[in-house]
Amino acid sequence: MTPTTVLVLFAAAIPYAFAQDAPPTPEQIAHQTWADNSNTQICKYTAWTWAAIIAAMLVYRWTLHLLRHVRRLANLNHGTTSDGRQKYFSIPNENYAKAKRHLISAPLFRKRHNREFHLSSAMNVGTLPGRLQTLFLVGYFVMNIAFCVITINWHDTNKTYYDDARNRTGVLAVLNMIPLFLLAGRNNPLIWMLDISFDTYNLIHRWIGRIVVIEAVAHTTFWMAGKIAIMGPAKGWAMVTTAMVPSNQLIFTGTIGTCSFVAILLQSPSIVRHAFYETFLHVHIALAIIATSAVWMHLDTLAQQSLLLGAIICWVIERSLRLYRLVRTNLGNGVTKAEVEALPGDAVRVTLRIAKPWKFQPGQHIYMYMPSVGLWTSHPFSLAWSDEQPAFSAEKTLPLSRQDLFATRKSASMSLIIRRRTGFTDKMYRKAELAAGGKFMTTAFVEGPYGHQSFQSYGTVMLFAAGVGITHQVPHVRDLVAAYGNGMCATRKVTLVWIIQSPEHLEWIRPWMTQILGMEKRREILRILLFVTRPRSTKEIHSPSSSVQMFPGKPDVGALIEKEMGGQVGAMAVSVCGTGSLSDDVRGAVRERCERSEMDFFEEAFSW
Repeated sequence: MTPTTVLVLFAAAIPYAFAQDAPPTPEQIAHQTWADNSNTQICKYTAWTWAAIIAAMLVYRWTLHLLRHVRRLANLNHGTTSDGRQKYFSIPNENYAKAKRHLISAPLFRKRHNREFHLSSAMNVGTLPGRLQTLFLVGYFVMNIAFCVITINWHDTNKTYYDDARNRTGVLAVLNMIPLFLLAGRNNPLIWMLDISFDTYNLIHRWIGRIVVIEAVAHTTFWMAGKIAIMGPAKGWAMVTTAMVPSNQLIFTGTIGTCSFVAILLQSPSIVRHAFYETFLHVHIALAIIATSAVWMHLDTLAQQSLLLGAIICWVIERSLRLYRLVRTNLGNGVTKAEVEALPGDAVRVTLRIAKPWKFQPGQHIYMYMPSVGLWTSHPFSLAWSDEQPAFSAEKTLPLSRQDLFATRKSASMSLIIRRRTGFTDKMYRKAELAAGGKFMTTAFVEGPYGHQSFQSYGTVMLFAAGVGITHQVPHVRDLVAAYGNGMCATRKVTLVWIIQSPEHLEWIRPWMTQILGMEKRREILRILLFVTRPRSTKEIHSPSSSVQMFPGKPDVGALIEKEMGGQVGAMAVSVCGTGSLSDDVRGAVRERCERSEMDFFEEAFSW
């Protein structure tokens, strides 16, 4: 069967909800044929719209990738010739700089984007999407409205528009379930193809879900309105009530599906997700399974079932890839073990001994399962460090002989810093705090890695972090200092700005920063600025050296970036990982200056 044939089949009109007493007239057959062709064209237009968006983003993504690769290669050497080329790459393109300022990196309104709205300390209503994200979402919503109404004769005296609108909204609801399921997955191939974060796809997933709910409700409403309009209110309502019984599979399962979609919508607002995330997630999955099963039965013998099958296949493949990653990473060479250590400042350091490690890269994150703490639930965390250390011994005593010591098996060690919040992280912290020595060991399962990022094509790199956001920036610092020492990057200046509440938070990464500060040529490239917002006394604020400085209070982000621009080498990358307010401040500062110098903004965030 050819793709064209499949497309025609799934766009075929849904039969009437009830069998007709008389055979259809030639006029009815002709109208149904027209409706079939119309729905087929609408499905084609939707598919082509998605294809065009993906193609445009592919061209944009790979063009940027190529330009950054060329820029890195052109500036590998440390000589004066390279610095001359760096000057060329520091000059912004006027039109692209304007696009970054007013569209690509712009918040919806003036400044606020990642800073959350709080009704109270316990009630979070989410964040505002960016300007480009909003443009896409509004455009996609308007397109769906247009496709629901165009080509339908809304003035037909025979009132066939009820059936036409019912069929159209039903087809579009099922069609939209394909991107709905695809974009919900961690293994969505568009993440690495288009270099768009899972956070953005999660946002699109939520809004496409709302569109599906609206179209499902409209589908049901047009069916009910058609019965009432044609048969009259009394007979129409009686027919609707009579139809919603288990013996009428088409209507009964359709009703269950619509009700399940509405239930998903009602339990998915940000307030509910943030306050009861784990409960929300389990209920969300259960309702999605009920809705999908009901719609599958509703479409029994109908061509649209092939569309729903496509959505289900996306879900099955994504879950299979998760299982494959879990098995590949955690089994076969022992199992993955985790040492959880309580740290000052309500944080824990999780050191993972991965059964089958991978190549560590900056910007990677994982989903960690810890059955002894969170049963089957998984949670995302940035990988902060990777090292080679002796594997955990199953015995409580150390090896007694030199031969035993050298015979101890080596395994990759990867570490996380996790701030204590509620739920899973609170349980983990309290368990470590109560354990002997402030640490405990347990079995863990790691799913990943996901994502990676490199700033090696930029001459100047500024890394902003607040609190536990440092876990995203430390791997970049080590990567850039090592690449500079080996002459393998364009980077000449790296500035790390870390905002913490107390000096005791320095203990989170002290062993890793000690290694970084001892790296070759570190003093030539790295500067660290520490800002302590809640020091207990001024005696706690002291700068160890000229390259590692400590200040009280919050930084003036704009002033720091402006100062760095004064000595900028080549293109500048500005990355931020921390609170929403810090991210918005850095974004605003970059947007104000990106038309004067080549400057790219990178934000690491995860919302749900």
